Amino acid sequence: MYDVIIIGGGPAGLTAALYAGRSRFKALLLEKMGLGGQIILTPTIENYPGFVGGVATSDLISAMQKQVDELGVTIKSDEVVSIVGDAYFKVSAREGNYEAKTVIIATGAFPKKLNIPGEERLIAKGVSYCGTCDGPLFKNKHVFVIGGGDKAVEEAIYLTRFAQKVTLIHRRDTLRASKIIQERLFENKKIEVLWSTVPLEIVGENKVEAIRIKNLKNNEIADASCQGVFVFVGIHPNTESLGHLIKLDEQGFILTDEAMKTSVEGIFAAGDCRKKTLAQVITACGDGATAAFSVNHYLELHK
Repeated sequence: MYDVIIIGGGPAGLTAALYAGRSRFKALLLEKMGLGGQIILTPTIENYPGFVGGVATSDLISAMQKQVDELGVTIKSDEVVSIVGDAYFKVSAREGNYEAKTVIIATGAFPKKLNIPGEERLIAKGVSYCGTCDGPLFKNKHVFVIGGGDKAVEEAIYLTRFAQKVTLIHRRDTLRASKIIQERLFENKKIEVLWSTVPLEIVGENKVEAIRIKNLKNNEIADASCQGVFVFVGIHPNTESLGHLIKLDEQGFILTDEAMKTSVEGIFAAGDCRKKTLAQVITACGDGATAAFSVNHYLELHK
C-alpha cells in the first residue's frame, strides 16, 4: 500500500514525486513512455527560472529524476489503464496492480497535429507547438502559424516579438478567436493572414525550409519559404480513461480547485491534464508541488 501513486513522469509528476519524497511518503511514480513528457520535443527551455541562456531539456529532466531517486521514490515504466476505489485506490496497469491511499494524476496533454508530410520528421527542427517555448529561437525569421482560435492568434502576436514576419493561415475566411484579440492581430504590421488556406506539406531535409499550402477557393498550390511552422489547432488531455471517475470539462481536462483537488476525495491532478490558463513547465512544477502538499494534508486528516 503506497501513500501516493503519481501517474505521469513529466515536470508535474516529477515535482510531485520530489515533494512526496521529502515528506517521507511511500510513493510510486508510473510513467508509460519515458520521463519528461511532451517537453522532450523541445530540446532547450529558455524561460525556466535560474538558467541564463536556457537549459537543455534532457539535462533538466535528468536532474529532476536524480533528486527523486535520491529520496527513495520508486519509478516504474508502466501504463495505467484504470483507477477504482474511494477509501483507498486500486490502480491497474499493463504490468501490474497497485494500491494507494491517494493518487496524483499528472498525465499531461498532447497537441493536435496536422498529420501532413514533413510534420513529424521536422518536430524540433522548425516545427513547434509552443510559441512561448520556442519563439526566441526564430529571431528575424519568417514563421507560419496554423490555426484560427484564441491560442493561434495569441501565439502569432507573441511571435512577432522575435520573428521578422508571421504568416497566419486559416482554413476559413473568418477567425474563431475573440474579437478583441483579432483587433490586435490586424493592427500588427508584422502579421499577414492567408484566408481559406490549408497546409499540405512541410518542406525541408534537416530543418524547415518551406510550407506547401493550398487556397481552397481557387485550388492554387504554392510553396512559401519559411524557417518555422507553429501549429495551434488544439490540444488533447491524456484523460480518456478517467471520465467515469472524476469530473472533466467538455474538452476532457480535469476540473480541480486551487489545491489540485478533483471531484473525488483523495485524487488530485497536476499539470497540463487539468483545466488551467497557462501550460508551461514552471506552472506544471507548481501544480505538482501543490498536489503533493495537498496529499500531505489529506493523509494527516485521515490517519
